[in-house]
Amino acid sequence: QKHLVESGGGLVQPGSSLRLSCVASGFTLEDDAIGWFRQAPGKEREGVSCISTTDGRPYYIDSVKGRFTISRDLAKKMVYLQMNSLEPEDTGIYYCAGAARCTRQPGSYDYWGQGTQVTVSS
Repeated sequence: QKHLVESGGGLVQPGSSLRLSCVASGFTLEDDAIGWFRQAPGKEREGVSCISTTDGRPYYIDSVKGRFTISRDLAKKMVYLQMNSLEPEDTGIYYCAGAARCTRQPGSYDYWGQGTQVTVSS
């Protein structure tokens, strides 16, 4: 059974950095695309970034380009989201999720972690 667990969220001030981690189990990480999504209160879940073997360069939504970096360690079965220059608008629950290919649509992902809260506030 494919399983994902996120960690690394927290409460930080604007301009700070956080690194989210997503540990995978039950499958070979390089075989699937792993996306990071976030959901703010009262808003729809949005795809932040995604990385895979088959899709080439990772994608990022425009609002995080130049600030967030996705990476993975296949040996450790980990996917990371390095978040720099955090803004209050980045606040939300962050999820990692798996799919056959990178896509921005949450409905295309087959399995999800439980989420980790990120709050950016002064």
